[in-house]
Amino acid sequence: MNSVTVNLVIIISCLLVHTVKSQPDDSVQKDLINIPRLIWKHSSNRPFFSSPVIKDDKIIIGGDDSVFRALDLLNGKPLWEVKTNGSIRSAPLIINEMIYLNGGDGVLYILNTDGKIIRKVKAGEEKKYDFADYHQSSPVFFENIIFFGLGDGFVYAVNSENGDIKWKYQTGSVVHSTPVIDNGRLFIGSFDGNVYALNISDGSLLWKFKTVGHMYFPIGEVQGSPSLREDLVYIGARDYNFYALDKEKGYCHWNKVFKKGWVLTSILNDTVLYLEGADERIISAVNPLTGKEYWKRDMEFLMFGRPEFSKTMLYTGTTIGKLHAMNKLTGIEVWTFSTDGYKNNRLKYFNDDDSYRDDIYSIIRSNEHFLEVEMELGGIFSTPAISNGYLVIASTEGIVYCLKSME
Repeated sequence: MNSVTVNLVIIISCLLVHTVKSQPDDSVQKDLINIPRLIWKHSSNRPFFSSPVIKDDKIIIGGDDSVFRALDLLNGKPLWEVKTNGSIRSAPLIINEMIYLNGGDGVLYILNTDGKIIRKVKAGEEKKYDFADYHQSSPVFFENIIFFGLGDGFVYAVNSENGDIKWKYQTGSVVHSTPVIDNGRLFIGSFDGNVYALNISDGSLLWKFKTVGHMYFPIGEVQGSPSLREDLVYIGARDYNFYALDKEKGYCHWNKVFKKGWVLTSILNDTVLYLEGADERIISAVNPLTGKEYWKRDMEFLMFGRPEFSKTMLYTGTTIGKLHAMNKLTGIEVWTFSTDGYKNNRLKYFNDDDSYRDDIYSIIRSNEHFLEVEMELGGIFSTPAISNGYLVIASTEGIVYCLKSME
């Protein structure tokens, strides 16, 4: 394997962004059976890696331009903007009428839904692990405490009412995993190769699980974010393994080993676990108790964001700039939507069937160039947002697309 191939193997990998939604987890959205109509676009001069969140008639999203913005869902008109001091690559959390944002600058921003800053909490420092560290930890909320991780290697617990840091726990490396909470325990991953279970009251360690490691990634960096069901914690790492861990003790119940790269994107919907693999270029539905596949579907390119769901469908984007809508029970594709970047630029790098051109290694010569290509293609690195017949996509060409059901 030559050095360029290794570099492309490293970047053609599945990362994870955990979208924290303003709507309840048990809400059921209407299916978009027919391809929806594009009703507006909002453009920025920098990419979007963050996932949009819909609150009432507002779309709320942060960008690489350090701008946290609200757009009118109906027409895309900017409603307000807040400038941070860092690239925003986490999803906002909305609880009632309050917004919590990891601002990309080590600061937790607390705002109301009109964009007024209520409080700024300087927690720590933010930094990237490497070029393929595309996302930041998104905040979660429990009993008036906000939990999130930062690039300085700490997990933070911040009092939402007064901004006091209740506790912080130090891991061995960057923490860009988004935590989940269950029964007094917080679960999160670190680039040091460990999954941690912490006591949410004081941040004390309950257990940690060390990943296996891989010849290309001996540390086994945990870049994925966990999902939970019953007694298991689901999470993927850079060591080509996907793990189902015991919530109580931290040992591994089962794992799936992949041949071509990271499979970090996972989310539970109903009683099915969905896995997305970038290098594998597959999406699969599996039994969460055993890992046995119900179905598996080949995809044309890489996936970096979790899918979004409606009643019988799932919606997921690829970094070539295509959104796929498929039946979540069968994996059968129903329709696709392409970004402007894909339509205008894909033939520079791909054939008509979206396979690489034969001369691709003479065109793309570095990891950094590969990322530039994905941005040029309008790659979708985030999770779509869906609400009441509207579907919102953010792309790395710097465009937010709003689609509306034709029904």
